[in-house]
Amino acid sequence: MPKTQLNVRVDEATAEAARQRALQRGMSVNRYIEELVKQDAGEVGHTFVEAAADFMKQYESVFAEEFGPERAGPRREGLRREGPRREGTQREGAR
Repeated sequence: MPKTQLNVRVDEATAEAARQRALQRGMSVNRYIEELVKQDAGEVGHTFVEAAADFMKQYESVFAEEFGPERAGPRREGLRREGPRREGTQREGAR
């Protein structure tokens, strides 16, 4: 995937912290920042999905009343929260 240059301005303490963290992880500052953004974007997606699941659980009876219990779909007890999936990877058993 082609890369795009992004210039950001941060205070010296933040820049030094980024340099140190990247060094500790054996990666460039660019790669470190890229990984942080990807992690943050993945967490936002998971937060949305969890909120949607909570909403559906909370209003399940309203949907069943409106559309009938046969269209309510299968009940799923306890949703599993998984970390962000990387492109090209599959969950075990999904093959």
